[in-house]
Amino acid sequence: MPASVPCFTPFRADTSSHTLPERFTFPFCYQPHPLCLLAAQELQQHLQRQQDWQHDFSADGDGGKMFGVLLVENEAGELGYLSAFSGWLAGACHQPGFVPPIFDLLADGGFFRQGQQHINQMNERVAELEASPELQRLQQQRTEITQAAEQALVQQKNRMAAARNMRKTRRAEANLLPAAQAEAIIEQLGQESIREKLQLRDLKVHWEQRLTQADIELATINDELIQLKSERKQRSLALQQQVFDQYQFLNIAGEKRGLPTIFAETPRQVPPSGAGDCAAPRLLQYAFSHGLRPVAMAEFWWGASPKSEVRKHGRFYPSCQGKCQPILGHMLAGMRLDDNPLLQNPAQGKALDIIYQDEHLLVLNKPSGFLSVPGKNIADSVAYRMQQMFPAAGGHLIVHRLDMATSGLMVIALNKRAHKKLQKQFINRTVEKRYEALLAGELNTTQGTISLPLRGDYDDLPRQLVCHRHGKPAETFWQTVAVEGGCTRVYLYPRTGRTHQLRVHCAHGAGLDCAIVGDDLYGDPDNRLHLHAGLLVFDHPVTGERLTFEVAADF
Repeated sequence: MPASVPCFTPFRADTSSHTLPERFTFPFCYQPHPLCLLAAQELQQHLQRQQDWQHDFSADGDGGKMFGVLLVENEAGELGYLSAFSGWLAGACHQPGFVPPIFDLLADGGFFRQGQQHINQMNERVAELEASPELQRLQQQRTEITQAAEQALVQQKNRMAAARNMRKTRRAEANLLPAAQAEAIIEQLGQESIREKLQLRDLKVHWEQRLTQADIELATINDELIQLKSERKQRSLALQQQVFDQYQFLNIAGEKRGLPTIFAETPRQVPPSGAGDCAAPRLLQYAFSHGLRPVAMAEFWWGASPKSEVRKHGRFYPSCQGKCQPILGHMLAGMRLDDNPLLQNPAQGKALDIIYQDEHLLVLNKPSGFLSVPGKNIADSVAYRMQQMFPAAGGHLIVHRLDMATSGLMVIALNKRAHKKLQKQFINRTVEKRYEALLAGELNTTQGTISLPLRGDYDDLPRQLVCHRHGKPAETFWQTVAVEGGCTRVYLYPRTGRTHQLRVHCAHGAGLDCAIVGDDLYGDPDNRLHLHAGLLVFDHPVTGERLTFEVAADF
């Protein structure tokens, strides 16, 4: 009988009616397998009942956390699952029943504790020096000398300018006198000019000497600060590199690759903070190192949503792109995976419905699942189709874009002049746009304005974050149209055009807190994203006529 594996959890419920998947989960876009749903349900029940640790999952407490479950078979062919959390939980990276981290930063006696302790001591010394009264006195003294020097030099230069004007007048008067007398006066004026320049030189030397002396006194403290900060930086980089080197990831063939090597092949080249500490790599590492066969995987959010992200309690999410994709690319090598839906062309077999056309522009109704411009893996798009239909238009076709999942009206320019004038209207925000959306929930208000600045989630693009510090302003006016069977139909009027603006403004807790039906990034997947650009109003680029186009949503 094979030895028991810690953290292997047999199912409490009967699983005999479920069929195992033939291929492992593609972790960046998936629907959880029924057995993963069952495993997640059992883990969620454990989170609610356990008494081993305390973590307040509310927004006012410790906040929510990402958890993962990995279906595995042990050497005896028994089915069970592993559980993991991302990062830390209840102030620790180890908790009973959960797989351990790939590397424990804070292990007793470990190099990280010792290295961090030394860096902390350096931080304390830097803070002590920067706050010392002597440093502040010397800095203030140098500032006062600098200001006094600038003032003295300005006054001297002003006196010289006034004297120069007087000499100019006296030279003009001297030129009316006899030559000998004029020559004596001009010689005297020249000597005065030389004396003033020498006085300015001496004044500069005087203040430069005082500043040099002040710098010498400052250097007694500043030199130590500079040396400390330089050494601190070097020690921090060395410690970080040493940490990175501890993260060695297995795959099913038993091959190991380190974190620095994995990320050296990515555009960012350096591992981001927290790489390797997410649930998915922990789960796979534990399975590979304990002879367990991975079957399927799913990750869910538990607790309050972060202030910046859209994460809903109990919902499943794919692995992140920035931190996990490079790592999982190695860890899943050699395994049969579900097909990557991002490589499939959702526009195949779909046609573009042209509802208006003249020699300068056309307006079309783009289906959901149709790219506006070529993507990384798929060339088929509105731009591609238009280029095939209107080769003479060159590159002056696409004026604005809709998300692939969004359906609705797009205006296409058919020449350079039309493109320039139409684009200017979008830049100047004179184009009227109205979107229609079906939200997964009932709103208790009828209209309002959402102002939430947005930026890209650099660790998980194309997802967007609400960021009041670095985000770009984004504003949406909305109106309720009807409540339909637990959902709300709304009109959305974007006053800015940020990526995923309407989707985030609807789903985020500080927005409408109701994701759009079918939003696979910020809500729950469905047959399509229920978002449609139904109204488009703009000026004709040649005639100036105000044009209005409207197409009803098909949901």
